[in-house]
Amino acid sequence: MDYFSTRRTVRKYSDKVVDETLLKEMLEAAAHAPTTGNMQLYSVIVTRTDEGKRLLSPCHFNQPSVEGCSVVLTFCADFNRFERWCLVSDAVPGYGNFQSFVTALLDTALFAQQFCTIAEMNGLGCCYLGTTTYNAPQIAKVLELPSRVVPVTTLTVGYPSGDAPLSDRLPVEGIIHAEKYADYTDDDIRRLYAEKEAREDSRKYVQENNKKSLAQVFTDVRYTKEANEHFSRLYLDFISDMGFVMPE
Repeated sequence: MDYFSTRRTVRKYSDKVVDETLLKEMLEAAAHAPTTGNMQLYSVIVTRTDEGKRLLSPCHFNQPSVEGCSVVLTFCADFNRFERWCLVSDAVPGYGNFQSFVTALLDTALFAQQFCTIAEMNGLGCCYLGTTTYNAPQIAKVLELPSRVVPVTTLTVGYPSGDAPLSDRLPVEGIIHAEKYADYTDDDIRRLYAEKEAREDSRKYVQENNKKSLAQVFTDVRYTKEANEHFSRLYLDFISDMGFVMPE
């Protein structure tokens, strides 16, 4: 339990290289994560070379961890392999739809998180890059992804350099609902977010961005409506271009 309650996201890495055999063993173990119908609807692209990381870096807004890590892992929802198996086995696949994409996305997320846990238990540090869904078309071009293969998330992996900060979390009573969803009162919300808002780094974000509250930092600076709508359209169009037809 101590591992889970004290785990940290690592963005700075030493020069120590992640052994290729260890990486393969960890990915093999991670592949035992739950998967829909035992279909394993995912693939992972391993990027080790400096050139490969250099090409991926702009896709992730040049976050330093991309070129500073030992390995970049791009986890993709992948129906290409399963459909190919159907076709060579005289079966007719019908997976170019929204439901199938969501199924593959969930498989991919479970695989990625199981790998993250295994890697950290082996002394490695990891950082999820949410920018994967923002710039999926560019990532697909760099990695030469075929139809029905869509980037979902990326992990930078390496041995930590220095100590990483412990991320804050909401009180657990704020996320647990007994039997049915119990909606929050305004007082509940203020109480649940009070500790997060009182943190020194949170107050710093508010001051630096000239905002009245931490919530405004999220809505007006970090995750704006305009940006969310822009990247929503890009990702949705890309998913359709990759062979998953969205409902009208």
